Amino acid sequence: MGAVTSAPEHPQSPDARPSARPPRLIATDLDGTLLRDDKTVSDRTIAALADAEAAGIEVFFVTGRPARWMNVVAEHTARHGMAICANGAAVYDLHRGRLLAAYPLDTKDALAVVEALRAAVPGTTFAVERTNGFSYEPAYPPYAPMPDAVIAPAEELLADNGAPVLKLLAKHPDADPDAFLATALDAAGEHGEITRSSASALLEISGPGVSKATTLARCCAERGVSAEEVVAFGDMPNDLAMLSWAGTSYAVANAHPAVLAATTHRTAANQDDGVARIIERILLTRGN
Repeated sequence: MGAVTSAPEHPQSPDARPSARPPRLIATDLDGTLLRDDKTVSDRTIAALADAEAAGIEVFFVTGRPARWMNVVAEHTARHGMAICANGAAVYDLHRGRLLAAYPLDTKDALAVVEALRAAVPGTTFAVERTNGFSYEPAYPPYAPMPDAVIAPAEELLADNGAPVLKLLAKHPDADPDAFLATALDAAGEHGEITRSSASALLEISGPGVSKATTLARCCAERGVSAEEVVAFGDMPNDLAMLSWAGTSYAVANAHPAVLAATTHRTAANQDDGVARIIERILLTRGN
């Protein structure tokens, strides 16, 4: 993806109906999409998720978050307890706290990305998300204090410790987020799937060809669910592949311009229960 342009006026109304084919699976991003800005799930959304699963529609949380940050929604994976985390790099059983599948970033590719971004955007610092924890460079600002984290240069963090690397994160203190992404794609795109979901200049790098879409497609294939039977929701560039793959896609009103331009439908913002509104509409349509 190159430079981002403003989205054109979209013909769909905020609560546009999904396609006529009944959905069998709902795939939703979390931050900025399902979750409110305070990272909570509203009562209306909780009820809509429960009603969807009671009606036989599976709900998958498909997020850039690691499994350790899934406690906010773990209790709402009612039937299966599964979530797709780390932008598709891992599938977890949240009920049992168990890794079901991992699609790691190869160490050679990760080191190539580090070298390329240091040269292309000086001042970039790195962190590493593994299946067994998080580590970061001394100059990398973590999201929250992590007293048990390993802090060392990226080359040491990427030394083989036996646990798969799910994501490499690259952060810059003052780069424009979209320009940072475009530069990274040009400099290192052959070595990984590079995207972003933060408002800051923070990039998320998974293995080549690993995205929310690829892992969701695998999970759906295991269930005999086609792309046309999936309704997906998102708000940021890391959702684009999933939204393009799903038969019906919705951008919340607060979405990034690239997401607004790429999706077939709109819904209300995350603060206004946009996902819940569409789920309610789907269930109402199924009942008619």
